[in-house]
This record gives sequence, structure tokens and C-alpha cells, in this order.
Amino acid sequence: MLTRRIFITTTLAAAGATALPALAAEFEITLSDAEWKKRLSPARFAVLRQEATEKPFSNSLKGESSPLLKEARSGTYTCAGCDLPVYSSETKYDSGTGWPSFYDAIKGNVGTKEDNTLFSKRTEVHCRRCGGHLGHVFNDGPKPTGKRHCLNGLALNFTAA
Repeated sequence: MLTRRIFITTTLAAAGATALPALAAEFEITLSDAEWKKRLSPARFAVLRQEATEKPFSNSLKGESSPLLKEARSGTYTCAGCDLPVYSSETKYDSGTGWPSFYDAIKGNVGTKEDNTLFSKRTEVHCRRCGGHLGHVFNDGPKPTGKRHCLNGLALNFTAA
């Protein structure tokens, strides 16, 4: 399956780009697809490594589902790929979109990049340590940030406080 990472890497290689080695070292945790497949379930691999999106409200994909849309306890949400804490329950809110939503991330633990798929310009949010795709950030969230981090529940684990 052609992913954005493969497309970008292939395009840069074909152009003879000198930045190609930097892509491999972009994240602290870099594994091959085979290694990620051993570590992750099929649905989590699709979300985190291939940038798939769960169905809204059911948070399901490939027969797996996440209970995190309805999770209301205090605690920390971590990347399902590497366990880096990425969101706090203190910033979680019900956006009505059908995906777990937060108005802010744990400072320094997520990265963003432009996403021009689906004929629109969006901002993708990913784990800064392993590069796992978490979801997207939109500018229609509540105060104090005005941001809505709309995430895939399968991209996250939850640890109660």
C-alpha cells in the first residue's frame, strides 16, 4: 500500500535529494513495517503507520474498536506505538464529532505537518517520538486554545490517574 511516507521517500530518492538520510533519523523510534506489525494490531498499524481513520462514534476499524471516545476518568493518553504521554484528560472534551477530542497536547510530545489529502488542507498530528499518526488538528475548538485535536482512539492508550 502506498503511504505518504513511502511516496515522499520515493520522490526524494528519485530527485536525488540529500535530505533522505535525515528522514530515517527524524524520530527517536524508527522501526521497519515488519517490526511495527509485530508490535501493533492490524487496526493500530493501519492508523499509526498508514494514516487510516476510524469510523466516527464507533471508533472502529478492521474489526477492532476503542473505548476512548467515552473515557471520562482522569489520566493520561499515550501513543499506542511507543507509550509516550501525548494528551492529558484535563484537555479532553466532547466535540460531538465522534472521535476523542482535546484542546491541547502535552507540550513537546506531538508534532504536526501539512496534510493535503482528501482534496483539502489539514494539519496532521503525530507522536514526536515514533511518528505515529494520531489524527488531525482543526481551528474550531474551545478556549483557551481554539484548537480541536481530533484523534483516533486506536492510536492511543489510556492510563488512569
